[in-house]
Amino acid sequence: MVDVQVGIIGKPNAGKSTFFSAATLTMVPIANYPFTTIRPNHGISYLRTRCVCKELGLVDNPRNSKCLDGERFIPVDLVDLPGLVPGAAEGKGLGNQFLDEVRRADALIHVIDASGSTDSEGKLVSSGTHDPRDDVVFLEKELETWMLHLMTKDWDKIIRRPNLTLDEAIVGLADRLSGLGLRKLDIEGSLKVAGLGSKPLEWREADFAHLVRVLRKKAKPVLLAANKIDIPTAQPNLDNLKNVDPLTIPVSAEAELALRRATEKEMISYKPGDADFSILDTFHLSIEQEAALTAIREKVLAKFMSTGVQDCINSAFFRLLNMMVVFPVENPEHFTDHSGNVLPDALLVPRGTTLRELASKVHTELGESLLYGVNARNGMRLGESYEVKDRDVLSLVSTAQRR
Repeated sequence: MVDVQVGIIGKPNAGKSTFFSAATLTMVPIANYPFTTIRPNHGISYLRTRCVCKELGLVDNPRNSKCLDGERFIPVDLVDLPGLVPGAAEGKGLGNQFLDEVRRADALIHVIDASGSTDSEGKLVSSGTHDPRDDVVFLEKELETWMLHLMTKDWDKIIRRPNLTLDEAIVGLADRLSGLGLRKLDIEGSLKVAGLGSKPLEWREADFAHLVRVLRKKAKPVLLAANKIDIPTAQPNLDNLKNVDPLTIPVSAEAELALRRATEKEMISYKPGDADFSILDTFHLSIEQEAALTAIREKVLAKFMSTGVQDCINSAFFRLLNMMVVFPVENPEHFTDHSGNVLPDALLVPRGTTLRELASKVHTELGESLLYGVNARNGMRLGESYEVKDRDVLSLVSTAQRR
């Protein structure tokens, strides 16, 4: 499993727990009141991507993932975070606990009540009376207020240094923000984007606020899951949310959860992310069950081509975190591991990963003893600095194998 984590965030009662349950099929408390989630729930979900088996004419038997009809499902880590309310950065609600968990997440899926039927604190209001764009603004504000506090804490001690250089200031900022996964290189690049000069002693509050906005997008990238899309008041809000953030995905978490439960009970044939489902002949639906499935098909799938849950998971890893899938094998001629498993593993790695970095991910000793790689598609030998490509099928050759 990839060693990164995506957090599911949002105000109370926006549908986070339903989204999480639909994505992981881990049943957590789902109720119509604020703070249903009082501690983070961790679960395993799956990315969906085309497997290379069909294009290579192979019948695979994966070990670390699943392949269903040529679609590879790769396990990933999701966490459902406590509900966020305005003032979290000052400790309101479950703010301190929320922000401590956010620190560990590499990217965030912000579940929003697109129907506008819950206020800023998650309390029920008349459908369409709350503008969900306000929820986007308050989340960004809370994250940036929190990061600003981390960044400027004890800043006065830093500026007391005589003739403070830009590099010293960057090192000081990187030290304060290292817990967010930000490195010195990230600080340097963000300073350029923020247009800050080389005189840190002259930086003012507005300069730090501008810098933290840039850094927040790098440290905690966010996509918007416009939930409850089947409610009529959601459509105009969806358009407004897309104007705020183009990476806004229409979602019906309840529909996805219903489809997955029906699949578990062998009522229907459905894969997460599909645009439709089929009712299995061996199962006789009740009138109520058939009506519920028909409503999902007409109100969600026919309009949006999916429930959006799988799209959110895929987008978080492939678009926000810029990751790709590679298929390591031992035998490049037969595409197998030492036990004969065909296309045994599908690994998620960041774009820009080198062959040696991939080898280290497979096993530390393999990274240390790597000699070269082989492109299993064409037999070409690859050097350790080769940047792996999406959907590469690679054999890694080490000194241990050559003995």
